[in-house]
Amino acid sequence: MMPRTLTINGQEISARNDQTILEAARDAHIHIPVLCHLDGLTDVGACRMCLVEVAGSNKLLPACTTRVQEGMEVRTDTQRLRAYRRQIIELLFAERNHVCAVCVANGHCELQNLGIEVGMDHVRYDYIFPKLGVDLSHERFGMDHNRCILCTRCVRACDQLEGAHTIDVMGRGAKSLIIRDMNVPWGESTTCTSCGKCVMACPTGALFKQGSTVAEMVHDAEKLAFLKAARERKVWNV
Repeated sequence: MMPRTLTINGQEISARNDQTILEAARDAHIHIPVLCHLDGLTDVGACRMCLVEVAGSNKLLPACTTRVQEGMEVRTDTQRLRAYRRQIIELLFAERNHVCAVCVANGHCELQNLGIEVGMDHVRYDYIFPKLGVDLSHERFGMDHNRCILCTRCVRACDQLEGAHTIDVMGRGAKSLIIRDMNVPWGESTTCTSCGKCVMACPTGALFKQGSTVAEMVHDAEKLAFLKAARERKVWNV
């Protein structure tokens, strides 16, 4: 497989021709913020946090889904990109009811961490304050739609790692909701295996273990990449 040579932030690096800009950057220890990306799952470029500038393109490109090209010149940390990323985080906070002080994932939340990283000390947009519910019908887990950012990591984990495809997205735009089966309460789902992979994948406090209180929910997302790699190597086959 022929390698590709490209430049990221003025640093010349080599990458495999099947790698994305995000993968190449990580191999070179160059930080690009992500939110909908999760190792072990396919990328969908939904959150736009990983947008980068590429010489010759008049638009910003998502690093998680853009393949490297020979001679590509990439910039990952410019004033324009920093402004976009802060705007994205602010819009996510304004769209739903994120109150970190009373969230089960407070201190263990990727959205919260990115807010700090981009320097968000206030939100410049009007909060929508939608009336959203909390589904506690499952005996082990809960779903708080107020904390959901529609990254679809839970959808992909359920489909690609568990193979159940219990979870999907209903609706359009800001009115979209994560649902189970044909929009039934989680506890009434006939396809859910109660594996907990969706809970592991969640970057916020939207999915949690029953009984978790403020700041107690820690998501073990890295375990999903381990499970996928182990399956590909057929570690557990006899």
